[in-house]
Amino acid sequence: MVEQPQKAPRRGIWGWMLFDWAAQPFFTVVTTFVFGPYFVSRLTSDPVSAQAMWSNMATISSVIIAVLSPILGSIADQSGARKPWIACFAVVKIVSLCMLWYAAPGSPIVWPVIFMILASIAAEFSIVFNDSMMPRLVGRDDVGRISNVAWGLGYLGGMIVLIAIVTLIAASPQTGKTILGLDPLFGLSPASGEDARITGPIAALWYLVFILPMFLFTPDANKRMPLDAAVRSGFLELAGTIGELKLRSGIARFLIARMLYQDGVNGLLILGGAFAAGMFGWATLEIGLYGIILNVVAIGGCLMAGRMDRHLGSKVMVIISLVLLLIATFGIVSTGPGFTLFGLVPLSTVDSGGLFGTAAEKAYIVYGLLIGLSFGPVQASSRSYLARSISLDEAGRYFGLYALSGRATSFLATLGFSLTTYASGSARLGMATLVIFLAAGLWLLLKTPYPADRVSA
Repeated sequence: MVEQPQKAPRRGIWGWMLFDWAAQPFFTVVTTFVFGPYFVSRLTSDPVSAQAMWSNMATISSVIIAVLSPILGSIADQSGARKPWIACFAVVKIVSLCMLWYAAPGSPIVWPVIFMILASIAAEFSIVFNDSMMPRLVGRDDVGRISNVAWGLGYLGGMIVLIAIVTLIAASPQTGKTILGLDPLFGLSPASGEDARITGPIAALWYLVFILPMFLFTPDANKRMPLDAAVRSGFLELAGTIGELKLRSGIARFLIARMLYQDGVNGLLILGGAFAAGMFGWATLEIGLYGIILNVVAIGGCLMAGRMDRHLGSKVMVIISLVLLLIATFGIVSTGPGFTLFGLVPLSTVDSGGLFGTAAEKAYIVYGLLIGLSFGPVQASSRSYLARSISLDEAGRYFGLYALSGRATSFLATLGFSLTTYASGSARLGMATLVIFLAAGLWLLLKTPYPADRVSA
């Protein structure tokens, strides 16, 4: 029997959207703009090797996520309820983030790598179950709107935490003062990296508090099978789903296209802040301000895309976003001290003093604005693209495959960065490999129907 949509109450929809608000500080503050750059620039004395180590961490996480996400999605369809799974992974994520506090300079680097892997896996598995709840909350016409609004709320939550850290906690190692001229809260020492290490516990606390509305107010699917039976049935269903893709060529093409371009998006999110830290020597303060700028633009991009998605469709929004990301990535890798566009446009090397004092840094920020405008809609509208292409009773298994498509080959993007960086000694050439994934995904998406099940229908 095909499951019918529930008429979720308004507070239930807001509870679901607040999941992104709760989850985003981990990606914004820990992975991209504060702890990641700290890992690269201050935890060790070799930034190039540290960038490769950070990339390797992402590669290992991606492989595990890619293998297990479809299995868990199929099991979720059989067991029904999603919230118990989200609660289980929340415990793993919260504990792992708290352990990042102990990643002091000179400490064994293996432990922060292990805890980042665990936190990343738990975060992504939770997203699989949360995403699969979306189609039953609203009708197909509204999934693009709530998906983009939820993503915008996520960026807003990440930005609030980032602003608090930059203004009240992150301080210059030289002066010991924050950007407001204050001593860091809680007596934290920037010299020992405490201003960056505290981001793990802060993201954990934020997540714990703001996933509660989803648990309290958002309706869940009814429980169907006990866990052991759901596991057996889930494996069988997954095998059937993979075989089914031969008959649903539109969905298969969409998943492959998304697999390629999401590799490039993941690479930008994981490596962008660390790349800037390595190129310009940005500390926590500069990286944090850069992140705030990108998040302000991202919030506006998601809100605008939420309206455009309803009128233009998810496919058009994804295409526009990918074009902007290609332009931005090309600009970033073509910029260095004294030049941009591979030297076609020379830039002054004079440092005017203060934050982002060189012309190259300002050019990097301009390209970053295009990333901020695009990487929210490209992901939110991809989510609504799939939601409009499947039925409710298959949401778990197809969003499991969706997570697989986002991670199955993402290790190739980070691995390509690592190998190219090792071989050439240039992180810029490593970042250039991301253009290949973005362009290939865009090309394939142009040939994909919308909704993706239109051919089989």
